[in-house]
Amino acid sequence: MYKQNKSHKIIIKMPSKVNHNSMKHSFKLVFFAFVLIPFAVRSQYTDVINSNRPGLSVSAYALGKNVVQLEMGISYEQRDHADLFRESDITGADLSLRYGLLLENLELNYEGTFENQHIKFTALDLSDSRTDFSRNRLGVKYLIYDPYKNPDRNKPNLYSWRANNLFQLKNLVPAVSLYAGANFVLGDNPFYPEDPTISPRAMIATQSKLTPRMVLISNVAYDRIGTDFPEWSYLISVQHAFRNPKWSVFLENQGISSDRYSDVLLRSGLAHLFNKNFQADIQLGASFKSTPTRIFGTMGFSYRLDFHNDSLISNGNGKSIKRNSMKKRKKKKQKFRKNGKGAEDIILDPPN
Repeated sequence: MYKQNKSHKIIIKMPSKVNHNSMKHSFKLVFFAFVLIPFAVRSQYTDVINSNRPGLSVSAYALGKNVVQLEMGISYEQRDHADLFRESDITGADLSLRYGLLLENLELNYEGTFENQHIKFTALDLSDSRTDFSRNRLGVKYLIYDPYKNPDRNKPNLYSWRANNLFQLKNLVPAVSLYAGANFVLGDNPFYPEDPTISPRAMIATQSKLTPRMVLISNVAYDRIGTDFPEWSYLISVQHAFRNPKWSVFLENQGISSDRYSDVLLRSGLAHLFNKNFQADIQLGASFKSTPTRIFGTMGFSYRLDFHNDSLISNGNGKSIKRNSMKKRKKKKQKFRKNGKGAEDIILDPPN
């Protein structure tokens, strides 16, 4: 969790209308600007679960090698379209499976959303329903730049509380990852009747630690590439941990630009960390227009299976050893103490 001793007020101004051409132009500028950031090859494994919930934004950091993570939620949405005289209720389930694949900074990710939408046409007194995957995609994410790979950046300033706890301009420099994947439309999907079975998706994800308690995440994605309705989208999420680090709050803005559907959405919610491998969350959100009007809520959880055995940790003597090696040495030390031998009989430092 992140620490910050000041409260923050976050204000995001929303456009009253969605301009398709300006949004597409802005997305492209941001996308190509981030591509120019230099490459690096270091990930950031954490002892505490690193979840993309709540919200839809994706963290720049990978889970770490051999870490398996399940992120799941259930949702309800009221979606009404005034011009089409249509009202609908949507219930759904979200699923994300993440795996730290082969490398510390490489992650395999499946994301799926299965929905049931009941539609009522008020002008005709008719109703209909459709059920299928509104999101079904598989991809890989690779961390290409981590500003914290330099150990000097992580050192606290011993002479300034302000430097350690308040925002500084250098904190805006983000970690950057690239995502490549594909959408899958299986069978006669009523949500995407004209899309091919497979369509590519590309994304850039960035993450900045503004203060010890506040994180800024942004995503820019180009989705359903090569279809009749390609889509540009962005996500900006600010996450803030309270003084009790087990609780955190987030505010997220999402923009979507496509000939099929365009909108600006806002979400907010809370997350609670029960232990280092389990987190629960709840969120609410809404759209900014009446074609359609959207009000939705989601609650869910994230659970991690941590098989990350190769992380390096300090042994307290200025050296680093593998985490599993440290556990084995501690057990050995306890065994020797039980047998009457002193701690000086055990060499905890690895060989030079």
